[in-house]
Amino acid sequence: MKQSDLKYSCLIAVLYFGMNVNAQTTPRDTVAKEQKIEEVVMIGYGKQKKIDLTSSVATVKAADIVKTPSGQATQALQGKVAGVQIISNGSPGEAPKINIRGVHSINGNNQPLYVVDGLFVDNIEFLNPNDIQDFTVLKDASASAIYGVLAANGVVVITTKGGSYNRKAKLTYDTYYGYQFANNVIKMANTEQYTNFALESGSQFEIDAIGAAIQRFGRSRTNPNLPDVNTDWYKEALRIAPIQSHSLSVDGGSEKVAYSLGGNFFSQDGILNMKNSYQRFNVRAKVDAKATSWLNVGTVINYTRGEKYDDEGSAWQQIYYAVPVMPVYDYLFTSATVMPYADAQVLGYRGHDNPFALMDNVDKLGVQKSLNFNTYAEITLLPKELTFKTTLSYNNRNISERLMELPYYVNSIGNGFQRTLDQSSITRNNSTYEDYIWDNTLTWNRTFGKHDLTLLVGTSYADQSYKFMSMKGFFFNGSLFSRDNESSWYINNASPDGRITSEGQPYRFYRTSYFGRLSYKFMDRYIAYATLRNEGSNKFPNQKTINLPAFGLGWIISEESFLKNVSWLNLLKLRAGWGRLANDAVNANRANTPFAVNTVFADTYVAAYQFTTFKDDVRREFTEETNIGLSAEFLRRRLTLEADYFIKDTKNMVIPVQPIVGSEVSYKNVGTMRNKGYEISAGWRDKIGENWGYSINGNFSHIKNEITDLNGQAFIARGSGDFPQRLVVGQPIDVFYGYDVIGVYQNQAEVNADPTAVYANANQGAGTVKPGYFKYRDINGDGKIDSDDRMYLGSPVPTYYYGGSIAVNYKNWDLSVAVYGQGGNKILNRNRAEVIRTTGRNIDADFAINRWHGEGTTNDYVSSEGYRQSWNNQKLSKFWLQDGDFFRVQNIQIGYTLKQQGVPEMRFTLTADRPFMWTKSKNLMNPEVANDGVNLDVYPTPSVISFGYSIKF
Repeated sequence: MKQSDLKYSCLIAVLYFGMNVNAQTTPRDTVAKEQKIEEVVMIGYGKQKKIDLTSSVATVKAADIVKTPSGQATQALQGKVAGVQIISNGSPGEAPKINIRGVHSINGNNQPLYVVDGLFVDNIEFLNPNDIQDFTVLKDASASAIYGVLAANGVVVITTKGGSYNRKAKLTYDTYYGYQFANNVIKMANTEQYTNFALESGSQFEIDAIGAAIQRFGRSRTNPNLPDVNTDWYKEALRIAPIQSHSLSVDGGSEKVAYSLGGNFFSQDGILNMKNSYQRFNVRAKVDAKATSWLNVGTVINYTRGEKYDDEGSAWQQIYYAVPVMPVYDYLFTSATVMPYADAQVLGYRGHDNPFALMDNVDKLGVQKSLNFNTYAEITLLPKELTFKTTLSYNNRNISERLMELPYYVNSIGNGFQRTLDQSSITRNNSTYEDYIWDNTLTWNRTFGKHDLTLLVGTSYADQSYKFMSMKGFFFNGSLFSRDNESSWYINNASPDGRITSEGQPYRFYRTSYFGRLSYKFMDRYIAYATLRNEGSNKFPNQKTINLPAFGLGWIISEESFLKNVSWLNLLKLRAGWGRLANDAVNANRANTPFAVNTVFADTYVAAYQFTTFKDDVRREFTEETNIGLSAEFLRRRLTLEADYFIKDTKNMVIPVQPIVGSEVSYKNVGTMRNKGYEISAGWRDKIGENWGYSINGNFSHIKNEITDLNGQAFIARGSGDFPQRLVVGQPIDVFYGYDVIGVYQNQAEVNADPTAVYANANQGAGTVKPGYFKYRDINGDGKIDSDDRMYLGSPVPTYYYGGSIAVNYKNWDLSVAVYGQGGNKILNRNRAEVIRTTGRNIDADFAINRWHGEGTTNDYVSSEGYRQSWNNQKLSKFWLQDGDFFRVQNIQIGYTLKQQGVPEMRFTLTADRPFMWTKSKNLMNPEVANDGVNLDVYPTPSVISFGYSIKF
């Protein structure tokens, strides 16, 4: 590559739409030449030319990874790979969840396997994003099957940066510092809106509570009918929080040794205004050596120590519910310790409802230490033909937690607003994950005229274990514990009586595997690919071994004589594959254990035992996937296109089965589920003149999830009793199940004219239905609203997601903008719906403003009185569900790269990460929720403004 072209390589960001497009900006003729160089991508236990792939594989390069200011490298994948959904979590240090082509199991794990330089792990929290060279996502089963049971949900292969032979040492320092802030903050009802809502409710205790607030806190000077307090609890509970990262690395090599050494410090405070933060220190070494002409050896070692102060999860509910007519602090509580928190019970409400009492009086410290290494030796038995490679990897992760519930006192009214010393506690948890994996492979490459053949055979042995110990104790008067002295926060200072201990469910599993892969290519246009893995484990005694086959076919049509001379077509390839995956991340059979049953029979005390009645028969779940794809490049490779269609069937899915006798359900592999869809990725890059360059990329994914068999069961209940979800054949996983709201009764005449309302008033009590109450659809037409009128209300799983970006560079300046969105799903707003638990809670401003308050005011919202009544709030209905669709500007970055003779190369960046978001729903702070679609205690993903700097010596 020309030196001038290298200069441009760091200036432009690529917008991936699920494909591997190099981000360098080069002249038009060089674009074609560079991309024609046969790119190599990582696959199972090896590498392969990208043009020879028959599977759906996507790669994301380092330039795009480091744009996202986050301690979690996987966050950088969001919006860049078609078929990959990233569910963000704003809590400091919390890793996002990843779904590759949908949700595949209801009881097992849905997260992918990560292969980091040959090391198999289930998360990459230990990795510094700056150390990553690229992500390669193996999306379909034909690509993943060779990895065995760990690859049931797809594979993310990560290559970290290494040194180079015959290169002088290069020292690099990278840093950024920024601020995080909450975006799309929910607007809650202010004092005036809440007071109006309370006065219209018809609830005397709510009306009295407003009067009590006026009496205690005074009257507003602007409106004497309001209390002189107007607390915005989100404003009080959220803060602007710093985030920073510092990385230092050195890499290079001699004729025989290549090395890369580095360290990183990352720090992130949470946006929740409490002791909530994450810090991580990481050191890493990667060394490769040419020991002899026939022996190469190497190793990668990572050590990471992370320290996290976790948030108080329930605080998010308290923030939402806290009434605006109460301040954060009530200084009339002169005897309070810690802080004089305002108490809603003093105003007549049922709960204390002050989130700061929770936030200030917990201390949730977790320390995670991770040590892992991967070392290999590669022996060339026949030059350029036969090689043997042995790899040993080790991974150890220890998590130690100290969870404190600290004492405080506000008042002793009623049951008291306090946590006494004997109610205060310490919990110590310690868990250790450890695994060894030893892989051996023999690879044979041979070319016979027009035939190219690669054969790989291998064995793998794995030893995985998990240990857990927990102890909880309560403090007591006279103990050495002191809230103000952290050195006294030990379990030995808790009362010996009443200590709770647990060892969890420790395990140790072994796996032995034999596998092989055959790659064949004829005339540089016809491709065949096949793998087979036999795997055995002690986890499932009733299914000791399994076979996982896969195959793929490819046809490079553009190499055919009838297309080879078409000037505007550079590549046209059809590919197809099928594979079988297995998921053993499901719970094994439960033991049937007896428990004591004591009774009196004929005036005689009898001690006996009762046995559980369930009978599990659990084995591995299987997934079979068919993928058909197309890869194309046009116009000197400036325009690229990738398209895939897949059908992914989860068979032998573990589901609960109702018993013939008794009431305890058993778990068996008798369910099936299907995910099918398509993915499209496209990209264009070009140069205008000598100084300008640009690229445009985008991807779109559509997935339909459907339960296809429940072993004859009509449905399986999921969710909770008040907010039911179901597994039903023909519906998506965990579909919401409730009532269809078709409007709001506007007057008494409408109520009297509706048979369902008349029936309710006659049989459930007069006034059950009034004007301003919901009108439900009578599904079966029997003139009443009951459980038979429920219907399926929507899927919690998004049916589509997309991403895209545009990048422009001028000389040493570059600008990139990335976007992301998803939709087609419903989200249960549990915060709003929790009114069923108790009245006297705040409401969102959208509801307060748009409530029904007279004929014709709205046909979508109930009245204040109706909101508190069971006819409206004790039925899961469409009203409590909101559209999950959102569009977000994912990342904006402007950068300048300084390259001058005699001056170290420097780069300056200004980045806005997730600065803007538009949603269909006005009162969802974070529409990225878990697979169940429930929005409750969800930590919002913050926006980040950061400045970055790097220098290379």
